[in-house]
Amino acid sequence: MEYTTLISVQDLQHHLNDPDWLIVDCRFDLDKPDWSQSAYHEAHIPGAVYVDLDHDLTAPMDGFNGRHPLPSVQDMSALFSRIGINESTQVVAYDDAGGPFAARLWWSLRFLGHDAAAVLDGGIDAWKREGFPMRSGREDRPSSTFQPAPRPGMLIKAEQVLANLEDADVLLLDSRSPERYRGEQEPRDPVAGRIPGARNRFWQDNLDTEGRFKPSEILKDEFETQLAGAAPENVIVYCGSGVTASHNMLALEHAGIHGTRLYAGSWSEWCADSSRPIASGSPSEHS
Repeated sequence: MEYTTLISVQDLQHHLNDPDWLIVDCRFDLDKPDWSQSAYHEAHIPGAVYVDLDHDLTAPMDGFNGRHPLPSVQDMSALFSRIGINESTQVVAYDDAGGPFAARLWWSLRFLGHDAAAVLDGGIDAWKREGFPMRSGREDRPSSTFQPAPRPGMLIKAEQVLANLEDADVLLLDSRSPERYRGEQEPRDPVAGRIPGARNRFWQDNLDTEGRFKPSEILKDEFETQLAGAAPENVIVYCGSGVTASHNMLALEHAGIHGTRLYAGSWSEWCADSSRPIASGSPSEHS
């Protein structure tokens, strides 16, 4: 069976020794980036390799391309080859934050044509609650040859977002907290607000009280209410820097809503250009 969205800790436990499976620890703390690797070395799911958001899943910043710009196809392919992914590899990614960093890896793999990628539902915390084994130290897998098959239609650029702002058929979905969406708080970027016309779907609303994804049928109902009839291919998802937006992309896919697109530069790229329009307040107050 190929896992393409979520996998339970029980199912993963049955495949711990499967040579065609690769477990990837994606834990990261935006406020303490050096903590993540030390946490991995201290204890991780057996067999897991570590991938760092800043160093592995992000391209260099230039002040205008956002806080976590996507690496090039070549750089992502080199990473996936280095950690041992080929066409027969089932990848399982996890973190300890409800899945946003694992979802970044999941989306990146799908963007390059590798569908056998899943996020561990509940992450390492769910694994620990089951009393499953942990391991310390660093682990490596033999390198392999990753053959990318990019899907450029999954990605949208800032100029395309700008060109479609007045198109009533296009729906922008902002994945940040309601306070950041309304422009009341902005802890990470120099400008507060949102892209005009966007609706808010806080990524944490995809989770239940234990940090697992809600059932697919519940997510489907919630998203269909928010999308209000918009065709999936006309839905553009963004967040602060393109990371937590991947969580919404994963939830949409799990809900059976296929074909939405990611604006990876997200708010941190959008607000870096003062010529781009900005909205704030609640939608009832400002259009």
